[in-house]
Amino acid sequence: MGKLNQKIKEEKDSGFSTVVSGRFTNKDGRYNVKRKGVNLFDRYSWYHTFLLLPRFKFIGILVIAYVIANLIFASIYYAIGIEHLTGIDKSSPVREFVDVFFFSAQTFTTVGYGRIAPVGALASFVATFEAFLGLLCFAIATGLFYGRFSRPRAFIKFSEIAVVAPFEEEMAIMFRAAPFKNNMLSEAEVTITAAIEETKNGKLVSKFYQLEPTLQKINSFSLNWTIVHKIDSNSPFYGYTKEDFNNTDIELIIMIKAFDEVFANTVVQRTSYITSEIIYGAQFLPMYHSSKDNKTTILDLDKIDEYKRVE
Repeated sequence: MGKLNQKIKEEKDSGFSTVVSGRFTNKDGRYNVKRKGVNLFDRYSWYHTFLLLPRFKFIGILVIAYVIANLIFASIYYAIGIEHLTGIDKSSPVREFVDVFFFSAQTFTTVGYGRIAPVGALASFVATFEAFLGLLCFAIATGLFYGRFSRPRAFIKFSEIAVVAPFEEEMAIMFRAAPFKNNMLSEAEVTITAAIEETKNGKLVSKFYQLEPTLQKINSFSLNWTIVHKIDSNSPFYGYTKEDFNNTDIELIIMIKAFDEVFANTVVQRTSYITSEIIYGAQFLPMYHSSKDNKTTILDLDKIDEYKRVE
């Protein structure tokens, strides 16, 4: 294995432990950390959890919660007795429960069509409480919908792979990023941290190094950005061969920070590359070209991972 240059200083405050436990940052940018020692309600911010859920999971949870809530209240009304609800179709027990369920849904949403109405203090109290609970739940759901819709996001697509390719008579580690929506990003800045597994006192530990990109900041982030770290004498990968890259546990932790001009806010997106995602002796292919009338630049995001082999 290639040896690290002794002049390179290990990062003392990387924010990560030296204990090896899989990748530190997942591909979607979330930290690969599980917390213990506190109860479930203190461990999670439910607001953040619902904001970060995938779209279909978020909608699915709301629908399931809505159905379950109405089933519970329908069961309560049914247990009280359907004689305390006017307008129920009593042709069969199934039909009775269906009517009670839809009465619960109308009460929960405060629609109240009026065909079925509670009779008596107990049924009226349950209906009043359900309507109050429905108002609170819909207010929370509306806030979550707005939070998900209005939350500033970077909308940056990273290449699934990083490559090691010739660069200015040396070798360099490269990966690509590109904005995939019509948001306006400026003052984009990249930070690269390398976690390299080494043996220390008979134990495997990960040492962290800050990698210097050839271009750390760009003024306008409108096309793809090929981020390059030159492997020179100041790089922790100086002297690494193809076998070293293939046989050493490496993780490149990437963070891009940019200014969203529409939201007037700073947005951040992260990803990482591990050893199996770093291809030695490859070079990215161009992913943008001019339109037929030469008036527009076409950015083809499907080509962000396309590469060719090089010597």
